[in-house]
Parts: sequence; C-alpha cells; structure tokens
Amino acid sequence: MTTPASGLSTRPLGKTGVNVSILCFGGWHIGQPAVGDAEAVRIMQTAVDEGLTFFDNAWDYNDGRSEELMGTALATGGRREKVFLMTKNCGRDAATTRQHLEDSLRRLKTDVIDLWQFHEINYDNDPEWIVERGALAEALKAQKEGKVRFLGFTGHKAPHIFQKMIPVHTWATCQLPINVCDPFYRSSIKEVLPELHRRGIAPIGMKSLGGGNIDSGGAIVAGGVATVDECIRFSLSQEIASLVVGIDSMKVLEQDLAIARAFQPMSAEETSTLLARIKPVAGDGRFEHSKSTQNYDGPYHRQQHGFAA
Repeated sequence: MTTPASGLSTRPLGKTGVNVSILCFGGWHIGQPAVGDAEAVRIMQTAVDEGLTFFDNAWDYNDGRSEELMGTALATGGRREKVFLMTKNCGRDAATTRQHLEDSLRRLKTDVIDLWQFHEINYDNDPEWIVERGALAEALKAQKEGKVRFLGFTGHKAPHIFQKMIPVHTWATCQLPINVCDPFYRSSIKEVLPELHRRGIAPIGMKSLGGGNIDSGGAIVAGGVATVDECIRFSLSQEIASLVVGIDSMKVLEQDLAIARAFQPMSAEETSTLLARIKPVAGDGRFEHSKSTQNYDGPYHRQQHGFAA
C-alpha cells in the first residue's frame, strides 16, 4: 500500500500495473432518484477531488441513470483523466455484450473503459453461458479494439460459482463480498481469495456492510453486529485491492473518507476479538441475503434466467 501526499492510500490492482485508491466509489447508490441529479454530480466530483479515484458502475444500475450521472460528473475539470473507471457488462451473448459496451461508453462520455467486468456471475450456468453464447469472445474483441483495458467479473452468491468462473479466462479482477460475517457463511475470504491470489487476480471487495440501506448503516450495522468503522476496517484489512462502498450523501462520503484516511490494519488480536463477537449471528446468513436469496440479484439478471423481476 502506498500513501500519496494527498488523497487516499492506493494499492496495486493485481498484475495490471495500475494502483487504485483503497476505496472505490460504488455506482448503484449514487444513481438512486432520491439523491437528485445535481447532488449526485456534486458528491462524485468531490470524491474525485478528495482522492477517491476508483469508480464503479454497471450497465443496469438504475436503468442506466447511474452511468449517465457518472459520465456528467467526470466530464469536467479533467476528472475523467484522474479516475480509473470500471463498469459492468450484463450480457451473456455477443450481440448484447456489444450493445452494453456501446451504451456504457456513450453514457459515461468516454472512449475507453479501464475495467469492464461481467456482472453478477450468480447462477451456476453463468460461466458456461458467457463462453457458449459468445460474450467473452466479444469482450476480448473489444479489448483488442482498445475500448476496454482490463476484464474481470463479479458475483455475490456461493464460492463454488466463483471457482467455476475463475479458470474461464485470465481475469484481471474479481469483485466479491468481503465483510465481517463472511468468514462464517459461504466464505469468499476463506474459499475464493486464496485462489485469486494464486492466479494474480486482483480481489475487489464489496458488501462490507452486508448490503441494505446505507442510511441505516447496512444490514450488519443495523442489526447491531458491528459499527461502520469496524466493518470497513475489517474489509480493508483483508488482502484486497480496493473496497467498493455505497455512497448516497455527502455525509456518507465524508464518513468513508475519514475512515479510509485513518485506516490502520486490524491486528490479529483485534480481528480475533471482533470475529468472536460476530460468530454467533453470522453462520446462518441472516445479514448476507445476497448469498442466499434473489433479493439482491438485479432484475435484468433474474429475467435473463427466466425468473420474475
């Protein structure tokens, strides 16, 4: 980890040769209508100016609104050049993959996406679909065209699905749940991280608060399991390149920046004490519904697999 003179500390993004800020600005929350267009743009621009320069998004977030607002926020003040920009492809076939790429480029007002990830590899047959239906081949074509720099994938269900996806391609990144409850339930930390590191794939953490409404602190915090500070510190103390955080207000941005700037890795004793407190309520997945239900699967992907949106 390196600490610049200003802004946030950075970490290497696997084998890409790129360093990214230890926090990544999540794209879903900022596109919620309740935030408001002008306020969303102001929050994102402030984040960049404060050194939070890794940005997350996805083609399907808020029906494209998240990408459009992010594109507007990054279009002025040279901010696009300061940001390592990631978005996600929801397609599983070649034609849809190409459509999603062109839509994202247009909305984000950019010529190139720094990191393009296959979104929500949550179903057992998703790793097969992206190969058999041509999505991966189309993504590799886009990479050769210079429209995409690096490829990765995301998921939030079970370790065995990650294990099926990892050998499909030489991925640059994998975005996965990293939180205080994870070690006790369908654990990404125990069952997926070691293989990612063995292959040089950069892990990007998410769902550090367990998902849910950020205003109420997320499922883990609202459930009285741990504080926001403990959750973020624990996640950042794992061997990840960056942690995606949901931000929907200037207050949350300031909170997360303060935690990241003061970050010191948890000691073994701190970690042990925290996990001993968490264990009794973590093993049944009550704070990680994204792993055991379809509640956190995007409507687009539910329909893609024949389920009701």
